Amino acid sequence: MLEELKQQVCQANLDLVAEGLVTLTWGNVSGLSDDRELMVIKPSGVPYNGMSPAQMVVVSIETGAIVEGAWKPSSDTVTHRLLYQKFSGVGGITHTHSPKATAFAQAQREIPCFGTTHADHFYGTVPVTRLLTAAEIQEAYELNTGRVIVERFAELDPLAMPAVLVASHAPFAWGKDAADSVHNAVALESVAAMAIDTLALAPQTGPVDQFLLDKHYLRKHGKDAYYGQR
Repeated sequence: MLEELKQQVCQANLDLVAEGLVTLTWGNVSGLSDDRELMVIKPSGVPYNGMSPAQMVVVSIETGAIVEGAWKPSSDTVTHRLLYQKFSGVGGITHTHSPKATAFAQAQREIPCFGTTHADHFYGTVPVTRLLTAAEIQEAYELNTGRVIVERFAELDPLAMPAVLVASHAPFAWGKDAADSVHNAVALESVAAMAIDTLALAPQTGPVDQFLLDKHYLRKHGKDAYYGQR
């Protein structure tokens, strides 16, 4: 079942290691089936070394039940499921504890768009969620993690802003498929690192002008984009 998607999701998880976004087993990638009824996700706590497509777990988006797989799925599966249910157009999700983006999450700070490198990829400030309450953590932690992400995006386009920082936790990124979500996680870590350096050099730096943000984002994204090859 979904053998090609298992291959893609396994490779995307291995790409996290290759990109330096994962320490130990702190991360996971999932991918959504074309009919949006099933997801494939990394098994919980399994080392990346030697990971294979056969270890990937197939989960129902509607019920959360394991449809296929001998392993327990990632502990973040509930969060992934909710994001797939709420964010149309998202076909892959990556969760990491990459150091620079996680530093912003732990500081409960958004990542401002200080320049065109950020603007090329993210349409504005990378948002941070509110803190979960004690009750939200105790009763349904992973589900409520997804809920605060959805809550934060009430007035944001998740396709124009394919990443979020969960306060005191870590980042999530998403994309059209598993590989694209990893691509966005790589970009997120890079802009977080540049933002930290910018603030160290010039703490009073403000965000880039809106017209420059618009120019750089829209020349790469949207119907009138002209960057790259057709």
